[in-house]
Amino acid sequence: MADDTLIHTPNGGLPRLRAIMRALRDPETGCPWDIEQTFATIAPYTIEEAYEVADAIEREAWDELKGELGDLLFQSVFHAQMAEEAGLFSLDDVADTMSDKMVTRHPHVFGAESRNKSAEQQTRDWEAIKAAERAGKAEKGTLDGVALGLPALLRAHKLQKRAARVGFDWPSAREVLDKILEESQELVEAQAEADQEHILEEYGDLMFVMANLGRHLGVEPEAALRAANAKFERRFGRVEALLAARGKRPEDSDLSEMDALWTTAKEEEREQNNT
Repeated sequence: MADDTLIHTPNGGLPRLRAIMRALRDPETGCPWDIEQTFATIAPYTIEEAYEVADAIEREAWDELKGELGDLLFQSVFHAQMAEEAGLFSLDDVADTMSDKMVTRHPHVFGAESRNKSAEQQTRDWEAIKAAERAGKAEKGTLDGVALGLPALLRAHKLQKRAARVGFDWPSAREVLDKILEESQELVEAQAEADQEHILEEYGDLMFVMANLGRHLGVEPEAALRAANAKFERRFGRVEALLAARGKRPEDSDLSEMDALWTTAKEEEREQNNT
């Protein structure tokens, strides 16, 4: 009864959300869909909600961000509820684990170390602490612990960053650019062979090196690709608008016309950016 009262109490905060989650998973009175879920079936939703948070931030949609953060928080509560039911851990354990980690990784804030450090030194200290944590988890290899569930482009970036820490890296972006030319030629050769498996391999190699170039240039690959996606959507939307002004839709047009309108859209953006 106490939980039922809390569920219907406005401004109940996190305790209310936890009570709702328990009710949804109740094997006798809960929601059949929620009861059937597992860690594996919920994981894709967790990833999706994280991206929706990033999307709201990218668009500076601050009125939407609260709701998106709530959706992401609910994912954590959902996983923690399933873990508690299985006797693994609770949401409080999750919070305590994170609190312990943050205190340990910030000795210059919560310990005796001086705060008088550069951002670069703090980053090196952070990585040293993380390396010690990995050693404590029996992660002996340099690349151990880079999550398999990460988006492939982000995981490539992290793998290369780890390898660079132990000296396995090109000296500068110049060498990476040379490697991109080499991989591009190998992709051309694979295409000429019409071997789809070889094409897949060479295309992957090219993307992997492109991710490395981003690291050398100080560019986060996922962020760069998100920006490129947004630019493409914006410009193609303008192409559609220009076609509509002519009484047409894209399927009524052809590549030549749409390409010319694409150029117009680009020029309009340049003019707007210069004003």
